This record gives sequence, structure tokens and C-alpha cells, in this order.
Amino acid sequence: MSDTSTPVVLDFEKDILEIEEKIEHLKLLAKDEDMDITRETRRLERKLSQYINRTYMNLTAWQKAQIARHPLRPHCLDYINAFIEDFTLLAGDRRFADDEAMVCGLGKLDGTPVVIIGQEKGNDVESRIKYNFGMAKPEGYRKAQRMMDLADRFHLPIICFVDTAGAYPGVDAEARGQAEAIATSIEKCLKVKTPLISIIIGEGGSGGAIAIATANRVLMLEHSIYSVISPEGCASILWRSADKTKEATEALRLTAQDLKSLGLIDEIIKEPLGGAHRNKDQVFAAVKEALVRQLKELKDISADELKKQRTEKFLKMGKNINVDF
Repeated sequence: MSDTSTPVVLDFEKDILEIEEKIEHLKLLAKDEDMDITRETRRLERKLSQYINRTYMNLTAWQKAQIARHPLRPHCLDYINAFIEDFTLLAGDRRFADDEAMVCGLGKLDGTPVVIIGQEKGNDVESRIKYNFGMAKPEGYRKAQRMMDLADRFHLPIICFVDTAGAYPGVDAEARGQAEAIATSIEKCLKVKTPLISIIIGEGGSGGAIAIATANRVLMLEHSIYSVISPEGCASILWRSADKTKEATEALRLTAQDLKSLGLIDEIIKEPLGGAHRNKDQVFAAVKEALVRQLKELKDISADELKKQRTEKFLKMGKNINVDF
């Protein structure tokens, strides 16, 4: 059964929900008893607008992480269904199995043929199990490599939708070469001679994200996160306590705003007020516009130059960063 209709309220949204419920209650009351509620409704709507603006203009890193993980946030297949035309799903790594956590296929973006690679989390209990919560196994990364080879062979741009807490950490995945599969995917990203654009739409977790995010252009949604480790994992290693998760989130500098200031990503895509889940059509339009624009900027660059720019970009990262801890 789908759980997408169930209201999900983050801890810092409780005051907002309370006002929204009051407005809804007034409207129902007026409908039943033929009351004039115009003045009171307007007052509450002004108050609601103030609360929303004040809350979302001053989010902490931990609050952004909560929004990035929101269960109603649009995922990879939502973006594909929204604006990738004629999408054809391709399966299998030709070595072991098909990993459904890694969605791969061919389609068109604004009429331009593209290769699509993305991590899908699912949006209800059944689909989350099917897609393994977006945590790919080695066969998922090898499928991504196969798609990059296909793109290279036919000179097709690659678009990657990154949304994973990290690669699957199970014993079976490790036995089949998880670390090697991720490393080879990063290497493949650096070798392809076609435009490669990655966008972090939710969580960009560790090597599981970097495996498909070593791109000519790395974009992030405004409230997405991107880090070498999860806040919980960082807290458990450094402080050996889950109570330090918020402190770890701040220290990791994992927000889009932090990463842009450090020069580690190229563009931040603005989200609707309250997060992508509050107005999916608006975020679909913003993401499509950004991808089309970036693709136009890259399409006239030669294959060798694309590869060279990508390699130099990642080799330079970290050389001129001064961070106070």
C-alpha cells in the first residue's frame, strides 16, 4: 500500500502544520454553517506565510538533511516521467544480475537523445524494497559503466540523478567487489568523451554517489545534501554517539550552499518554498531548465576537451580550500 498520501511533518514544521489545520478547520466550519470567515482566514494565511518564510530562510544543516530525506520528495523516476521523452529502460550488467536501485535507459531531453543513469529510492513500502532504498550493489555500478560505454560509443550526453544514502553495505555486495565497482565507475566517469551532467536531487551519500557524480557539471537542489559519510555515520565514528548527529551534520559542510562556496559543485537549483515535495511541478520545470541549459553549454566542446576539463576539475578540488573547524 502506498504511503505517499500520509502527511509527513518534520519537527520544525509543527507550527506551520498547526496554522494550516486551523485554516482548513475554518473552511470546513464555514461550509457547514454558512459563516463568513474571510477576515480570519486572511489573518491566518498572512501568519502562515510569515512562519513559512521565517522557517525556510533560516534552515540549519540538519533541517536541510531532513528535507533531503523527506519521503514525499520526488525521486529519479519522477523526474524521468516528468520530462524525459521516449524513455526506454535498459537492464542488467551482463555479468551477474540487474540491480533495480540503479535506473538506466535511453530517452530524450527537450528533443536531444541522452543516456539516463539514476538511483531510485521508491515511494512506498513495496517500491522501497524493490529498489533497495536506492542503495546499489556492484551490479548496479557495473550497469552504470555499461551505459557510459554505450553513451561514449554513440556520442550521447549522460545525465545522472544522484539520490542515495550510500552504496549497499551488505556482505554479498562486498563479496562481489563493491569497492572495485565504485572505483571503476569513478574511473569510467573520468574517461568518457561525452558531456556528463550529474544532479543531486536528495542525498548524495559517499562513494555510492561519487560513482555517478564525477561529472563535467555537478548540480544540487537547494535542500539536497552531499557528503563523504552520513551524519549518523560520522557521529558514530567521531563521538561514538547518535546524540551528536546534528553536530556532525554542521561539521560535514554537506549543504548545497556550503559545497558551492567551497567550489565543489557548479550550480544550486532553487526549490519551492518548503522543499521540492511541496510543489513537484515547479521543481521539475526548474531541473529541466538547468539540465537543458548546461547541455547547451557543453555540446560544442570537443570530446577530448570534455575529458580534460573533467579530469582537471577534480584534480584541483581541495587545493585552495581553507576551512575553520
